[in-house]
Amino acid sequence: MGGDAVLRDRSPVHGLVRRRLGFADVVAQSIAGSAPSAAMAATPVIVAATAGPATVWSFVVATVLALLVAASIARFTRRMAAPGGLYTLTAQGLGSGPAFAAGVAGVAGYLLLCAAAIAGAVAFLGALWQPWLSGPPARTAAAVAVGAVVTALVVRGVRPAARVVLLVEAVAIAVLVGVFAVLIAGGPLPGPGTPGAAGGAAPGGAGGLAAGVLPALAAFIGFEVATSLGAEARRPFRTVPRAVVATAAVTGVLYVVAAAVQVAGFAAVPGGLAGQTQPVQVLAVARGWWWIPPLLDAALVLSFLACALATATALSRVLFSLARDRVVPRPLGRVHPRWRTPHVAVALGVPVATAAVAVPVALGVPVEAVLVALLGAATVGFLVTYALVCLAAPVFLRRIGELTPAAVVTAAVAVPALLAALVAFVVAVPATGVVPAVALLAGLAWFVLLRRRGRLQGLGVYDETVVSDVWGRNA
Repeated sequence: MGGDAVLRDRSPVHGLVRRRLGFADVVAQSIAGSAPSAAMAATPVIVAATAGPATVWSFVVATVLALLVAASIARFTRRMAAPGGLYTLTAQGLGSGPAFAAGVAGVAGYLLLCAAAIAGAVAFLGALWQPWLSGPPARTAAAVAVGAVVTALVVRGVRPAARVVLLVEAVAIAVLVGVFAVLIAGGPLPGPGTPGAAGGAAPGGAGGLAAGVLPALAAFIGFEVATSLGAEARRPFRTVPRAVVATAAVTGVLYVVAAAVQVAGFAAVPGGLAGQTQPVQVLAVARGWWWIPPLLDAALVLSFLACALATATALSRVLFSLARDRVVPRPLGRVHPRWRTPHVAVALGVPVATAAVAVPVALGVPVEAVLVALLGAATVGFLVTYALVCLAAPVFLRRIGELTPAAVVTAAVAVPALLAALVAFVVAVPATGVVPAVALLAGLAWFVLLRRRGRLQGLGVYDETVVSDVWGRNA
């Protein structure tokens, strides 16, 4: 009786389908959030522009940083299940102010990454169907269509969307791995001069490696999507941390392999990998493998579609949690009576993300430029949330009496590195910080208003054991 008296009749995140998602469903969402297939094809050449010969090592260092962030997240998710993701975790260590900042940055990051995924899907659909999707009106319509598909699937529930994501991303990754295996078998392209000595290549060395870590780290954003499914995951204290750590590790290996293949392929070509614009396509066409570019484009469409689904799911859960915390309008915390998803949050978030693509494309901005701008702005938001959750982890563990040296070392290494990457990113491309800066300023004004109204106490809602969990009734 005494134990039952302290339990709630229903969870603070009631309405969501609790304890239904298996490990495969959860890890598929997290892997799709980082869109590894697209990153494998596009990121190495960006890293090579600054890292040169140190390109592969830049990805190795970025993988280590991603694993440090994953370890910090796991220290929370082994103890709590929070659909609000990183802002809820930050609240447990740093309190309402930093948690609110993480919430604003998280919403901005997921919304912009969802928009970037829609833009990426449209861009590569255009490459596949050039005669039909070559002009602004057609590409605008394609963006709206992709947004509608994403909205419909995410509203229907995580399990249907997760199955689509699992199939789509598995196919995309398999295609990319197959393409890179073929490229390895083909060996490097012939070229004059000594390998690595081509003019115009990046200098490499420690400076090049450090500069290359920044764009390499950007390839990982979204890998923590599984945290937003804590309330819905079966055995969340095992499933979610394993999914986050596994995603960081698997995507890191994929990126290192992709970078190594592309660097080796252009080792004897003047300018090396950094001198290319579409390296995978160039390697394929040079060997007469005409079938690889369209196959690659199709895989990238699938990868971006999966990313849009995963990030839209995470965005809706963060908005849902903020609504339950009374930070945003309460209707965003409602769930669909049949599918038990935060349908109001989905109906707001995905159309806004779609508009972020459709409007500039309709005005004549190339969809590729929109994609790059959205990815850059999203990266700023994610770096803020990653730094905050890494800083919060040891504080949280100290508060509950479980602080370990490993947690302190992780924060001591990861937080300065992430803040340095954030500053370097904004300095290198100032325009990428405009949208997150506007979001944070608007968030600051909203924070002051909420604080005056006394609505920030207990910020960071998370799932809790309820009476029905103990007695075996349905949640």
